[in-house]
Amino acid sequence: MPPPLARLDDDAWEDLLNFIEERRVIPIIGPELLKVETGTGPRLLYDWIAEKLAAKLNVDTARLPQPYTLNDVVCWFLSSHGRREDTYTRMRSILREANFAPPRALTQLAQITDFDLFVSTTFDSFLEQAINAERFQGAQSTEVIGYSPNRVADLPTEREQLQRPVVYHLLGRVSASPTYVISDEDTLEFVCALQSEHLTPEKLFHELEYNHLLLIGSNFSNWLVRLFLRMAKRRRLSDPRDVGEVLADDHSDRDERLMAFLQQVSLRTRIYSGAEEFVDELHRRWMARRRPADVIPLGASPQRFLPPEREMPDNAVFISYAREDLPAVQKMKAGLDAAGVKTWFDLERLESGDDYDRKIQRNIARCSYFIPVVSAATQHRLEGYFRREWSYAIDRARNIADGALFILPVCIDDTNEGDAQVPEKFKTVHFTRLAAGVRRPPAGPALRPPFMKHRRVPADEFDGE
Repeated sequence: MPPPLARLDDDAWEDLLNFIEERRVIPIIGPELLKVETGTGPRLLYDWIAEKLAAKLNVDTARLPQPYTLNDVVCWFLSSHGRREDTYTRMRSILREANFAPPRALTQLAQITDFDLFVSTTFDSFLEQAINAERFQGAQSTEVIGYSPNRVADLPTEREQLQRPVVYHLLGRVSASPTYVISDEDTLEFVCALQSEHLTPEKLFHELEYNHLLLIGSNFSNWLVRLFLRMAKRRRLSDPRDVGEVLADDHSDRDERLMAFLQQVSLRTRIYSGAEEFVDELHRRWMARRRPADVIPLGASPQRFLPPEREMPDNAVFISYAREDLPAVQKMKAGLDAAGVKTWFDLERLESGDDYDRKIQRNIARCSYFIPVVSAATQHRLEGYFRREWSYAIDRARNIADGALFILPVCIDDTNEGDAQVPEKFKTVHFTRLAAGVRRPPAGPALRPPFMKHRRVPADEFDGE
């Protein structure tokens, strides 16, 4: 008889929380956490969707196994000569028309700010909604990536260099196209692709291999659990390894064969019965460990940097900078956010090509102000994409009246204004100096930043001609 499977005692919880604080844990979110409030009470999203999809596809649910699943509905429709593509478009319509709030468990996970990389095995957008609501006041600042065998998307950079939280949809994101998992056949295709040498998101799987994993609310079957663990760890599960996993769901501990396999082979896997219960306990323990907020010293900025939204908001201030100046730009944004000024800048600077360039041009064409950040870095870099942004801003400024300021240079160090390697148009405007991107706060009530007091040209006055 194998020894009882390792569960989470107080010491194990302590270890887990320490690893989370060191950002060495990746939560992998499954559909058992997607409990939504419907007209008939709380239900799991996938069960509710199965019912709605069956109605849209005219599936005779009386002929399905009871209780039927989303896979049952899709398989019956296809066996009745239905078009496979129709299932995805109907699915997208169902979710688009739904008006559910993010489930409580996802909100709790979003509040654990030590989590910076989430992997989702569901196709909905609730997790990113929860993170945006809890961390960014609803702004669309979370990076969202969807895998598909037809379009392999990886993490934009190594995890320690991520500037914003990332939600990676390992089994695809909802779409009108068949690029996400809604049936067992889809799961098979995605799993096969993920194991292919040329279709594996390498940066993501490097993180899965070398970090502790929390598989929470997975609906994986016996063999799929084994295969997923083996695929993530890239070695025999019986081999010694420094990282482990927690399997927290509502069904695995009742599967005697799976439990026996994990007991005998995967000694670093721990089991927790109940997905929502695990999140409740994790959230409670993490919150209890939080240190009281440090007292902010007089004269220091109390604002915290929030990453810019993925898409530039209307009437935002566009900040153009050299990549070496990112820390100063982050502080500048925090100060402007606190003053109620919308800002946007390109955070990752990892994209390339004509589509990216057109996006930058569009944003400069409709921003409220353009702030070029001048520094020792821009002095030394006589070539860089920020100079192209400066050129686009000057193109727009040619259509703007002399009395209406649009370009507002900001110098973040002791670079001499007269010697600055900037276009002559910039030198006709007074440079604002913000040491390291921070303005010393005034003694009285908070004031609007001085370079925001000029009359600006609304974006809708600019015709682009």
